[in-house]
Amino acid sequence: MKSALQLSRCSPGHTLLIDADDTLWENNIYFERAITSFISYLDHKRHTPVEIREHLNHCEHATIAAHGYGLRSFRHSLIACFEQISGSPVTNEQHHRILEFTKAIDQHEIELLPHVSETLAELSTRHRLILVTKGDHTEQTGKLQRSGLASHFNAVEVLPEKHNEAYLALAANHRCDAVRTWMIGNSPRSDINPALSAGLHAVFIPHSFTWVLEHETVNQPPVGQHLLELTGFSELLRHF
Repeated sequence: MKSALQLSRCSPGHTLLIDADDTLWENNIYFERAITSFISYLDHKRHTPVEIREHLNHCEHATIAAHGYGLRSFRHSLIACFEQISGSPVTNEQHHRILEFTKAIDQHEIELLPHVSETLAELSTRHRLILVTKGDHTEQTGKLQRSGLASHFNAVEVLPEKHNEAYLALAANHRCDAVRTWMIGNSPRSDINPALSAGLHAVFIPHSFTWVLEHETVNQPPVGQHLLELTGFSELLRHF
C-alpha cells in the first residue's frame, strides 16, 4: 500500500490533516468497557451478548442520525437498546446504572498513543498540521486541551461528519493544495476513503480497537493519489 514516491521523506510545506480519537489518543477502548458492563447488566435470557451488541449497533446508527456523535448520543443508544430489548421503559434506578457505565468515559485522563507528542512536535516544524475530528465540539476540543497537544496544530476542525463533501469544504476553507495534503487516521470509513474520494492523499494507521461502525474496506487510491499504511504514529517521520 506504500507509494513508491514515499520511499523518501516529503519536502517541507505539506498540509497534514490529523484525526484525533484512536489516532492521537485512546478512545474507543473506554466505550468498549462501558458496553461490556452494559451487556452484563442487561443479562437478557433470550438474547446472546453478540445479539445485544448487534442491536446496540443499530441503535447507535439511529441516535447518531438524530443527535450526532459523542457521549450524549452514546447514552441515548444504551437507553434505547435497553428499552427495546427488555420491552419496557427504564426505571430511575436502571437509568442511573446505565449512566454510571459511561462516567469513566467522561472522566478518564487522556492516554496518548506511543510517541505521538514528540512526533507531532517534529512534524510541526516542517508542515502545517490541522486537527480534523468529528463529534461534539465541546468534548473534542476539551480532549485536545487536556492532551497537551494543542500547540502543535495550526487549526482545529470538529466536523459533524467526515465525508467527501466535508473534506472538499475543509480543503477549500484552508486553501489546501490537494497534491500536498494528506489525511492521517485510523478509520477507513471516516479518515481514509472519503479523503481519497475528495482528491487528497491518505495515511492509514490501524488501531486494534477501532469502533465497529468505522470499519470499512480501505479503497485503493485513484491514479495520481497516494496511500500509505503505517504500523505506528512515529513512522510518519520517515515520510514527512
